[in-house]
Amino acid sequence: MVDDHMGPEPELRSLRPDEWDGAYGNLLRAFGGLTEADEERQLWRSLTEFGRFLAAWDGDRCVASGGAFSFRLTVPGGASVPAAGVTMVSVAATHRRRGLLTSMMRRQLDDIRSWGEPLAVLTASEPAIYGRFGYGAATFQLDAEIDTVRAGLTVPDGTDDVRLRYADPAEVLDVCEAVYAQLVPGRPGMLARRPGWEKPGVLDPESRRGGASPLQCVVAERDGATVGYARFRVKPHWGPGGHDGEVALNALDALDPAAAAALWRFLFDLDLTSSLRVRGRPVDDAWQYLVRDVRRCRPALRDALYLRPVEVGAALAARTYRTPVDVVLEVEDAFCPWNGGRWRLSGDAKGAVCEPTRDAADLALSVRELGAAYLGGVSLTALAAAGRVRELRGGALAEASAAFGSDPAPWLPHGF
Repeated sequence: MVDDHMGPEPELRSLRPDEWDGAYGNLLRAFGGLTEADEERQLWRSLTEFGRFLAAWDGDRCVASGGAFSFRLTVPGGASVPAAGVTMVSVAATHRRRGLLTSMMRRQLDDIRSWGEPLAVLTASEPAIYGRFGYGAATFQLDAEIDTVRAGLTVPDGTDDVRLRYADPAEVLDVCEAVYAQLVPGRPGMLARRPGWEKPGVLDPESRRGGASPLQCVVAERDGATVGYARFRVKPHWGPGGHDGEVALNALDALDPAAAAALWRFLFDLDLTSSLRVRGRPVDDAWQYLVRDVRRCRPALRDALYLRPVEVGAALAARTYRTPVDVVLEVEDAFCPWNGGRWRLSGDAKGAVCEPTRDAADLALSVRELGAAYLGGVSLTALAAAGRVRELRGGALAEASAAFGSDPAPWLPHGF
């Protein structure tokens, strides 16, 4: 759509608290005119960090917005690295093709750099948009529609020692959050949640249930200690052959294999249900190896977290490497030119150094590919096979690809 508005260019500025409703309304309109319950709107307002959000105004109308939450992201090796969680990005349909998005992304990345945050991350409604600003798909997630009757489940020893009990999701929020916090250092891509960020997990407006029950929670305990939890909804259904209800999983975290298996078994065995809908799980999630027939689960892979190094040197030095690496990377970054040029990365499982160099390059890639490979879920070898990474010294690709890898797979546990 070409805009015929002939007034002055919209003014881009920091978002003030009294302008939040206008900016949020523009965001909902940009995503198809979505509506939200008051409790949802108020929660997101409470999480907004106003010094980190931008909006463009055409008179008294918000026509573009974008923000960046202050997160800490787990990277390979377990370090918690400052990362800007880019969010609320929208441009009104009446104001497209006027450079507003590019102006916001330019201002935002400059701000993120000034805040000393070496990484920017986002979840993309349209991935093609963000690739041109240097964001690469760094984590993927697994969805499944599990036929719980046919798929079957085999659980490990110790599963029967785990006690399960129903609990009000809000009343056990603190103990569930403690379980989550223990898991954060162990998997790249997980976010260390600031106070308040536990609340979206138990937000339960009726408009979001899709005909299913209110949110339910089961807590897993052993020797009086909480070792896991699952949040879910149940959608009853009766067909000609009898019950055919569905369980929809919202979240499941557990501290050990037996606790996880106990929770999965519970979800598989719920009365009057025959299917389990799973969304946004790690690609190496354990349930895949507990089921007896994975074909009855219809797994599907989706992109999740997009990552961009804002400061290449600081970002690469912030993580560790699975095998020793000493490689010179020639990085292309037209949007953030301070990253462009050659960087020598030297590191191992104990730490790393990454500094500018004039030495001959071993690998050439753009900052987008560097972002995709950063958390270890996308291999440099695979990117090279697609022509996205060029090997300039024989053997450098295999060396770097092995070093960048991560076990377990990186995973973003929730959106923002």
